[in-house]
Amino acid sequence: MTAYDPTNVFAKILRGELPSQTVYEDEHTIAIMDIMPRADGHALVIPKAPSRTFLDMAPEDIAAVYRTVQKVARAAKEAFAADGITIQQFNESAGGQVVFHTHVHILPRKAGVPLRPHTGEMA
Repeated sequence: MTAYDPTNVFAKILRGELPSQTVYEDEHTIAIMDIMPRADGHALVIPKAPSRTFLDMAPEDIAAVYRTVQKVARAAKEAFAADGITIQQFNESAGGQVVFHTHVHILPRKAGVPLRPHTGEMA
């Protein structure tokens, strides 16, 4: 298992070293707007406890993250008049993970509208 790197961008956001747009926060999680959104309203839910991947997380942290995912997804669906919600979670490079602090993507979706490509450019 690869060690957790406390210099990753989400760890810096959690420490207040980098700015973010917070949409929800509780004792165990924070939800922020994605800086490279693939859909309008694209948000990320991040556990405050350090973990590299879902497989590294304590069960109680998994439960806290997915409680927040459900709250934010419900709010995003209503706020963006979405027809549906895509929820994504990637693990390690081979699984599509780019930032190595566990996080969950919430993407409000409209019928017939494809996700924007991941260009690596900030919105």
